[in-house]
Amino acid sequence: MNNISFKQYRAIDLGIMTVILFVFETLTVLAGKWFPLENYTLSPTTLMLCIVMMRWDGFAAIHAVVGGFAFCLAAGAEPKQFFIYCIGNCFALFGLVMLKTCGKEKVRSKIHLIFIYVVIVFISTQVGRWLVSLFFGSSFDSIVTFFLADSLSLLFAAVAVLISRKMDGLFEDQKHYLIRTEEERMRERNYIE
Repeated sequence: MNNISFKQYRAIDLGIMTVILFVFETLTVLAGKWFPLENYTLSPTTLMLCIVMMRWDGFAAIHAVVGGFAFCLAAGAEPKQFFIYCIGNCFALFGLVMLKTCGKEKVRSKIHLIFIYVVIVFISTQVGRWLVSLFFGSSFDSIVTFFLADSLSLLFAAVAVLISRKMDGLFEDQKHYLIRTEEERMRERNYIE
């Protein structure tokens, strides 16, 4: 990061994550059309929201909207569904409460806290979508449909976050990551000299 500022680094990282989410959300929706009789979906949005919130806090709102938009666009959704998914996904930001309360490093280092964090993000997203759908006339029991249809995404996100924490810097606050790696480089330089 010697030649770019922290803000540039953040913008590049968020941009890359946005493109990855848009492409993979679109691909999973299109692949799901091969199985039209299945009542479940697999979405990378929960996973991406968990990772981006860990890395950049509230900037994950961008990915919440992009994930919902890509899903609806690929599915050929009607306008109200764009609102339901784009706004509803933003409720995932309730996961930040856990990150602030427990501390990101503690969540990152303990498997049971990772599971709780992923479940909070997933439940918040589904409840958010349901609440927005009520505004458009959905029934109160439609919450069951939101949870059941996307339940595979919860399992996918939990497994993928556990894997991502093993990759250096992927599931880590980026300020912490940059400071840690700079300190490691300094120690190496001092050791060699």
